[in-house]
Amino acid sequence: MTQSSPAAADQGTRTVRDSEVWAEGDSQGSQTVNLQAGQAPIIQVQNLEKTYSTARGPLTLFQGLSFEVQAGEMVAIVGQSGAGKTTLLHILGALDAPTAGAVCCVSTNVAQLSPHDAAAFRNREIGYVWQFHYLLPEFTAMENVAMPLMARGVRKPEALRVAANWLKEVGLEDRGEHRPGELSGGEQQRVALARALVNKPRLLLADEPTGDLDQITANHVFEMVERLHQSHHLTSILVTHNLDLAARCTRVLRLESGRLAAL
Repeated sequence: MTQSSPAAADQGTRTVRDSEVWAEGDSQGSQTVNLQAGQAPIIQVQNLEKTYSTARGPLTLFQGLSFEVQAGEMVAIVGQSGAGKTTLLHILGALDAPTAGAVCCVSTNVAQLSPHDAAAFRNREIGYVWQFHYLLPEFTAMENVAMPLMARGVRKPEALRVAANWLKEVGLEDRGEHRPGELSGGEQQRVALARALVNKPRLLLADEPTGDLDQITANHVFEMVERLHQSHHLTSILVTHNLDLAARCTRVLRLESGRLAAL
């Protein structure tokens, strides 16, 4: 995944602590979010550490990283390429395991899940959108959207019916029988968004979802993400290098030197 982003700006940032909660209001075009006093965060990360073994010795991406995300927030994460943004999403989404620390996501300690339980958790609770759509080329758009449902045991006719409704939600009701190669880049990403949400997850993780799109198409796709975030009461975390799009989120965090700081 491409992780390019703007250069860091040291002034005006502050380290994110796990006891802090933000609701930035609507300044600079950011969204508002209603947070209830005492509401348990949907994501709690405490003392996260991730270290890789390399030929040159241990490479530590995170050490003592702690933060929270409240239900209903739309959080953008920015940072330089190689800072660990994609790795952080993978850990939050039970695609990778931390070296140490606690990662509680949707009331589940994902760091302690078995591979089988992690797969079931991802299918049930998390929707993923990546920079590349990863649609299966031999299947139609409708079949691609229906795949997560069939993986849960939903029969194909019902899965296709639900998938058709989701294609309508993303404005592609007339593209259901088209294969990915017959769709534009923006249409492919909208199919990927429908596939991510077809199981009605509570958490949406998006890694550079507009990175491969031109500016106009990227804005249209982002507007769709915003609309679905609101209408389906999602909690969303987006990695992006586009600061203009990031500023439209509830808050923006910079990942730098293994630390998160609010912009």
